Amino acid sequence: MNHFSHIPLLRAKPDRERFTAAMMGRARPKAPPLVEYLIDDTLRKPIVTDLLGEQWVDVQAGDRASLEAYLTNFIAVWWQLGYDFVRYEQSLPLSELHIEGNDPSHASGSRAWNDMHHGTIATWADFEAFAWPQVTPAFFANYEFLASHLPEGMGLIVSHGGGIYEHLAAIFSYEGLCFAIYDQPDLVAAVVEKLGSLMLDVYRQLVQLDNVIAIFPGDDMGFRSATLLPPDVLRRYTLPWHARFAAVTHEAGLPYFLHSCGNLRQIMPDLINAVGIDAKHSYENAILPVDQFQAEYGRRIGVLGGVDIDILGRGTPEQVRAETRRIIDICTPRGRFAIGSGNSIPSYIPLENFLTMLDEAQR
Repeated sequence: MNHFSHIPLLRAKPDRERFTAAMMGRARPKAPPLVEYLIDDTLRKPIVTDLLGEQWVDVQAGDRASLEAYLTNFIAVWWQLGYDFVRYEQSLPLSELHIEGNDPSHASGSRAWNDMHHGTIATWADFEAFAWPQVTPAFFANYEFLASHLPEGMGLIVSHGGGIYEHLAAIFSYEGLCFAIYDQPDLVAAVVEKLGSLMLDVYRQLVQLDNVIAIFPGDDMGFRSATLLPPDVLRRYTLPWHARFAAVTHEAGLPYFLHSCGNLRQIMPDLINAVGIDAKHSYENAILPVDQFQAEYGRRIGVLGGVDIDILGRGTPEQVRAETRRIIDICTPRGRFAIGSGNSIPSYIPLENFLTMLDEAQR
């Protein structure tokens, strides 16, 4: 059932096959497809109400109807802005500690961060008492709704919300994890095994959904100058699980993309050769601009996005347009490239700048 027949089609018909063919190097379109990792509700709401003329629906706890109305709006935004897919993720309910602070740019007026100093597991007793969630059919209800309500030609890109490193660092806290790696490596291994097994179960079921065209998780493993943990530690605990997720994805005939922030130069050979990622997302000009990344790695993997968040956030629309065009002109002829932000579209990105990037990309 198509819920969007009443919305005027303002862009070319979505073509999920064209997108995957371009990213896997089977085709080289003259114009790059669009890609995005996340679009914050703060920007999606005015797109729905002001651009699409639809009613924004806030999800009410326990009300499936409001949730499905929200998901319908979710699809409409990706479709009408010109994407060939909807990207969606949600996390298993893992017990993790967060700190909240004021953020006037966010729709709720606040923002939450992981507690970097205190975790929910620090000892074996914590591990034994930890309420590990189960992967139940109910967990996939939103994914299934999206998969069965897409406009013709549109695909679904999915992942578990949060990567295995991110959840590991949240459960221990970053500080606690750094100590535990050296003081309690057997405890770290046990938590990783439990986390990885749960997430693998999720991915085994996600790849079976109708209309899924790629698995695209996020797992931020780096910062400005290096990885957040020593490369050998990542090779021991987290990268083998990414390899398992990728293997399940590839067995289903789907590509495995990865969003990961920071300087990953020391583990890029592992991500390409051992994990087997098919494309990489998240670029920052202060670390390695997307065109330079593509020149170095683009013959082996696809390149997703690249317009720097600093330019999108603080630049003028004219600067955003010029940078978008510069990247397109350099990266598109090389192939296996999609244009979008270098990270995501968070709440503080001016809507005009986001739409300017999309407008220039579709010229």
